[in-house]
Amino acid sequence: MRNLVLRIFLFLFTSTTFSQANRVAVISNAKGMKLVVDGKDFVIKGMNWDYYPIGTNYTYNLWEQSDEVVKEALDAEMGLLKKMGVNAIRQYTGVPPKWIKYIYDTYGIYTMLNHSFGRYGLTIDGSWVANTEYADPKTYKILVSEVKTMVSEYKDTPGLLLFLLGNENNYGLFWGGAETENIPIEDQKSTIRAQGLYKAFNEAIIEMKKIDTNHPIAICNGDLQFLDIIKKECTAIDILGANVYRGLSFGDFFEKVKKEINKPVVLTEFGADAFNAISNKEDQRAQAYYLLGNWKEIYENAYGLGKAGNSIGGFTFQFSDGWWKFGQTFNLNIHDTNASWGNGGYAIDMKDKRNNMNEEWFGICAKGPTNSRGLYSLSPRAAYYLLQEVHKINPLLMKSRKGGIDHVFSAISIDKALVRAKGE
Repeated sequence: MRNLVLRIFLFLFTSTTFSQANRVAVISNAKGMKLVVDGKDFVIKGMNWDYYPIGTNYTYNLWEQSDEVVKEALDAEMGLLKKMGVNAIRQYTGVPPKWIKYIYDTYGIYTMLNHSFGRYGLTIDGSWVANTEYADPKTYKILVSEVKTMVSEYKDTPGLLLFLLGNENNYGLFWGGAETENIPIEDQKSTIRAQGLYKAFNEAIIEMKKIDTNHPIAICNGDLQFLDIIKKECTAIDILGANVYRGLSFGDFFEKVKKEINKPVVLTEFGADAFNAISNKEDQRAQAYYLLGNWKEIYENAYGLGKAGNSIGGFTFQFSDGWWKFGQTFNLNIHDTNASWGNGGYAIDMKDKRNNMNEEWFGICAKGPTNSRGLYSLSPRAAYYLLQEVHKINPLLMKSRKGGIDHVFSAISIDKALVRAKGE
């Protein structure tokens, strides 16, 4: 009986004609910049989301599983996300439009669709090229063709929020692989290659806008590296997206973007791992502490609050631990505690300039074992409950509220979040 009901659901689900796409726009005036969706102000309270069972890596694809398995996985995870007030997730291309619609229709959660734009290599003339050279005409032609196809396929999908191109592609000008390393330093060679990268971004966005004018387009930069080149070569972007890991504070990030390029900003990645490299133990308190500080600044710099006024929200990194992140192809069943890069902004577990960032522990939920159907359960950490409180806040309404953002954030308790996580 259960399978019959599921088949009827899937028939209705896949055969229903998509309703009208959402209209998403960036509004800019003297008060700042904000995102408006279907005529209503929208602050992104987002999450970097993926689905990788323990024992798998980047080669696993949820969308290749049966519709029954996909639906069960989405119902479990989107249910948790909805309960914590998440209104958007970041997903990479490959997700079928019907599932973007399902997530939106069922849970009210939008998708920012991310094309990697050659970040992890391309096949050119039948050969794999691991390090993309953006100034190469063949490379450019392939990338533009891919993003035009993406826009044509997804532009009328209900639940689509934004298009995002790349993922720290500027760091890919230095790093030979996909693993996270220490932040690279610009040099003459990388600067020349960066000019090709941002020109390619810009020309691709121009072509995308010829197909879809309903959804803004952002690029995903690694922090603000090459901002001067972005200012010159990438003027077509609607939004600057950036992965930023600076610790408790983003520093001058918002003001610098306002001064240099005057574009709205979305934090495409930020956050902290839940492992302490000094004590060699899980550290939920530290993770929650950094996230609380990050979200406070995201809200403070929103439209109409007197600061930079260019923050439209962010996507916390990430929903669940990635057990494959260190090494990527080995020890996939081991929750690795090796720290692969160092960051002094996270001083709580920084000692003697040793690496302190544990890539496999960034989840705000811990991942459980995989069952026979390829599914797993999640255990929320303290950060989950803390963000549940953070997401209840609408920064656009804080101007008239007594005490403002400082007051509402001071009432959010990390200790209470820790107690709730322990209870789970």
